[in-house]
Amino acid sequence: MTRADRRLPQWPLALRRYLWASFSLHLVWEIVQLPLYTIWTTGTLGQQTFAILHCTIGDAMIAGLALLIALAVVDQPTWPAAGMRAIWLLVLALGVGYTLYSEWMNVNVRRSWAYAAGMPTLPLIEVGLAPVLQWFIVPTLVLWLAIGRPPWAATDHETPR
Repeated sequence: MTRADRRLPQWPLALRRYLWASFSLHLVWEIVQLPLYTIWTTGTLGQQTFAILHCTIGDAMIAGLALLIALAVVDQPTWPAAGMRAIWLLVLALGVGYTLYSEWMNVNVRRSWAYAAGMPTLPLIEVGLAPVLQWFIVPTLVLWLAIGRPPWAATDHETPR
């Protein structure tokens, strides 16, 4: 472990930061994107509050499970000092993949929720762009906050020699 690696948070601290930052940033995202769903105009304040909290808790669970799966697959015992780029990419893939499925299923099949006219959608699958972007942007920021460096930055352990 290099001197720079010793300044990085060890995995328990990084995990706690990840979980708190994930919950917090997903909460902000859910509040900001609420006008892109019909519940903004059709729901009561209580329904809107429930939707925000329900979705935020779901986001936090997805984020936690995505990180757990990524850590298990990448098998980097010195995380977060090393292996961050691979973990970041896997967390993004899992989050975006689940979101594409969930949004498509809940909007187009189950009709559990609906998009407002202002929600941009991805062609062919008619999935909202905002929730998909959420799973690129929020996990990237969360991992950055959790480990104190951009998740795409290679460490000495990840740089090819």
